[in-house]
Amino acid sequence: MESEIKKAYNNKEFLNGKEARPIRVLCELIEPDERLDEQNVENTIVFFGSARPKPYEAAEREHDDFEKKISSSTELSDKEEQNLNRLRRIKKLSKYYDEAVNLANKVSKWSRSIETNLRNCFICSGGGPGIMEAANRGANNAGEKSIALGISLPFEQGVNKYATPELSFEFHYFFIRKFYFLYHAKAVFVFPGGFGTMDELFETLTLIQTGKLDKKMPIYLFGREFWEGLINFNQFVEWGVISPNDISLFKIVDSVDEAYKLLVHDLESS
Repeated sequence: MESEIKKAYNNKEFLNGKEARPIRVLCELIEPDERLDEQNVENTIVFFGSARPKPYEAAEREHDDFEKKISSSTELSDKEEQNLNRLRRIKKLSKYYDEAVNLANKVSKWSRSIETNLRNCFICSGGGPGIMEAANRGANNAGEKSIALGISLPFEQGVNKYATPELSFEFHYFFIRKFYFLYHAKAVFVFPGGFGTMDELFETLTLIQTGKLDKKMPIYLFGREFWEGLINFNQFVEWGVISPNDISLFKIVDSVDEAYKLLVHDLESS
């Protein structure tokens, strides 16, 4: 019996090969756009931040339980010391999980209540755990849909359970995912995070600074203690590598109420 002749569009060996990379890129560009359009997604409020925080009560319980477990030890092993320090850091970071939930909840309710072109600003996250999960959870608690732009990584879970399934994606190419973060964005909240969060923040600032992102889009850095302890932004100006006006591309906020009020003011007055 003769073997079946493969059609090019159904040849998985070819489609997964080097030569078909442009086709795979186009698929990641076109398919999400079609799905977002079907769900009437025009505007988003994006949340960036660390994948590591947990609900504060859970992080506190894990820390306290481990402390009790090792309290009888006369001397901690290196592994116990490292574990205790890790749990202490996660507990410190995890207050921002709860604040991200509350902020996303307030923003979702506000967006669905107004009658302007800002209506239906969907909460959008990177789809993973931590701050990303908190953003989707806040929208879910408000009874609203939210977007998850996940990415295939070997050491992280898939899209979190609080994101809306029909608005959940798993990208292979980082640069296509980055495009979708900002294409519909009306504003961006950046919570404490690591290298990935810094990459997202500075890429967004660069696109606005250079005029490649041709729209007004406020950026809010959430958590004064974290941001002012991490980066002296005025040093960029002092050394002449950015202009003084570039500092106004973002605002540092320190509470859910402050962040919410600024967002509403900035978007409704734009």
